[in-house]
Amino acid sequence: MANYPSPRPETPEAFRKTLEEDSPSGAWPLALQCLWFDAKKNWTAAHDIAQEMKGPVGSLLHAYLHRKEGDRWNAEYCYRQAGEVYPQVSLQAEFEQLLQRILNSTQP
Repeated sequence: MANYPSPRPETPEAFRKTLEEDSPSGAWPLALQCLWFDAKKNWTAAHDIAQEMKGPVGSLLHAYLHRKEGDRWNAEYCYRQAGEVYPQVSLQAEFEQLLQRILNSTQP
C-alpha cells in the first residue's frame, strides 16, 4: 500500500489526486479503499473489500457495486441491508455522494 503524508484525504479533490498512485494507503478506512479501487476501475478489488465489511456502509458500498455491475437483484438486497432505497441518481452521482459521506465520516 502507498504511504501518504495524510492518513486519509479530506476532500474529493485530494482523493482524486491519490488516483495517480498504484494503491491506496493501508491507513485509510476500508470504505475509502473500496471507493479508490472502484475509481481505478478495479471492480473485483472494490467488491472484495465491500463484501468483507460489516454494517450499513459496507452494505451500501456492496449495493452500489452490484448496481454498477448491472445486478439489480443483489443491489436491491444490499440497499435494504443498508437501510437505504434503490437510488434514482446516476452511478457517478452516487459515487460522489458515497465519497463525500465517507470523507465526512469520523470512523477509522
